[in-house]
Amino acid sequence: MSVEIAPVPAARRQTLHFLRFAGAAAPVHLDTEVDATALLEHRARGRRFSVVSYAMHALGRVMPEFPEANAAFAGSLRPRVARHAAVDVKLTLDKKVDGTRSVLSVVLPDVDGCTLDHLQNAVERLRDTPVGEIRELAGARALQKLPLLVGRLAFALATRLPGRHTRMGTVALTSLGHAPVRRFFSHGGTTVTIGLGRITPTPVVVDGEVVVRPVLPLSLTFDHRVIDGAMAADLLTALKSTLEATGAGDVDGVGAGDRAGTA
Repeated sequence: MSVEIAPVPAARRQTLHFLRFAGAAAPVHLDTEVDATALLEHRARGRRFSVVSYAMHALGRVMPEFPEANAAFAGSLRPRVARHAAVDVKLTLDKKVDGTRSVLSVVLPDVDGCTLDHLQNAVERLRDTPVGEIRELAGARALQKLPLLVGRLAFALATRLPGRHTRMGTVALTSLGHAPVRRFFSHGGTTVTIGLGRITPTPVVVDGEVVVRPVLPLSLTFDHRVIDGAMAADLLTALKSTLEATGAGDVDGVGAGDRAGTA
């Protein structure tokens, strides 16, 4: 029986650099479930928004309430924390690069000032644009071409604390809703990483009766170097409540200072 041994594909080099960086964190995982009834009703009334778009819009409303979590950590002998005023979402993409399936990421800046329509436009552009034409992936394409050790140094320089949010975001969002995944937990290199599973009809108890509701699995991984579990639990609760209230408030409205040029 033969064994084929080959170098790691260049398309996965940026993942190796990221994992080396992320390995320094102290990730802790929480999860809950979202009653997606209102979210699906809102989507059925008009444009078919992605669940990812709803989640980004909710993060733009919730993260400013937790400024300690909208932050980044660096250092060991001299630990430092950078706190950010804007909410920049690092969104993962499932793309093929030179025939290799690869997880890539882009940063959508100033999500706290974006409308749901604006976010959906960005999601559709990223979904439908060939990977070689997505401007936000220019850095990843450059890393894939560099020798491994040179790429490792370039990644370290690019993720230094002052400008890290432009390349890593201030909060990460990833979804496996395309597959029958109920629970998963990942660390996106940010203080807070949000994970979305598939919405599934699920028996739940409402007012003492068992009913079937569409349930969205929602996970939160936090870096314990920056925040503690109590704050992370409050943040996750606020995100759940915001998603469950979709359609009841100003979800279609323009956020304060909507940035028309974002993404």
